[in-house]
Amino acid sequence: MSSSNGIRIEGAFTFSDWKEEQLTEGPGPTLARAHVTNHFSGGIEAPDSTCAYTFVYLEDGTGSFAGLQLLNGTLDGREGAFTIEERGTFTGQGNVRCSFEVVSGSGTGALEGLSGRGSYVAVHGEPSVPYTFEYTLP
Repeated sequence: MSSSNGIRIEGAFTFSDWKEEQLTEGPGPTLARAHVTNHFSGGIEAPDSTCAYTFVYLEDGTGSFAGLQLLNGTLDGREGAFTIEERGTFTGQGNVRCSFEVVSGSGTGALEGLSGRGSYVAVHGEPSVPYTFEYTLP
């Protein structure tokens, strides 16, 4: 599917590994970091993608996060790797809203020169997270 800004694709991802470490203690906001392994399918096929997040948990159970994720596999059948930078928020119920953008210059192989951005909404308890991604290649 194409739009005026690029090619739009959809898919979903699941995570297979989540290792989180709390960095601060005490009253007030809490910082933590996590190493996560995700499996992307659909327009992006990237098994075992590596992701590193930093979180701030607020006292009311909400918070925000930022992270980088290396996707190595295929994008619409083109082989290569690229990194996305993610920023998001989460509710006290565990639902997540995130937007992400390709890190400029990170595309390799047939994905060299890739640019794009996407988003996802993760619903707590759902094993699969749908994403959308709009990209351009030179």
